[in-house]
Amino acid sequence: MTRSLVMATSNRHKVTELTQLLTGLSWQVQSLQDYPAVAPPDEDGATFEANALHKALYYSKLLGAPCVADDSGIMVDALSGAPGVLSARYAGPGCSDADNNARLLHELNDVPESRRTARFVCCAAFAEPDGRTHVEEGIVHGRIGFAAAGDNGFGYDPLFIPEGHQITFAQFTLSQKQAISHRGRAFRKLRAFLESLP
Repeated sequence: MTRSLVMATSNRHKVTELTQLLTGLSWQVQSLQDYPAVAPPDEDGATFEANALHKALYYSKLLGAPCVADDSGIMVDALSGAPGVLSARYAGPGCSDADNNARLLHELNDVPESRRTARFVCCAAFAEPDGRTHVEEGIVHGRIGFAAAGDNGFGYDPLFIPEGHQITFAQFTLSQKQAISHRGRAFRKLRAFLESLP
């Protein structure tokens, strides 16, 4: 019998990325778009791992099914690692991706290219309803550009230029991005773990 696996996100961009990363697994993959009435948990952990585990465990127990969840964000060296776990709400409650990007550019207004180094971090967590968990991490290094560029991706993708490239994640195709992205790296490792389960 095929087991259900719930992706603990209703973010349509993440659903698209994770569906592609998890395609071909011997699980029936769903997302929170299939459970629209479920209230989200508070994301108040101090680390990406803590938030990812909290979400995976919360939805797994609530829905009675294995869940995968991630928490990710960008850490900028010149800002002592900010926005970090506050990446999604850097510009305040209810802010948009454009608001967050605008704030980040403002914070780095006088910072030269040599000091605009940053890294995207993703922690991907798996949880069973009985409380068993597994976590993987993916990191990609790069720098923050001086202006948004590209129409693909979401979040800080229009500002982030990965190491060894001259274009932002938002200028990559989805498959190009997933080959090197933090989320792609974390979920490929998590996928290997899921494939090892009986």
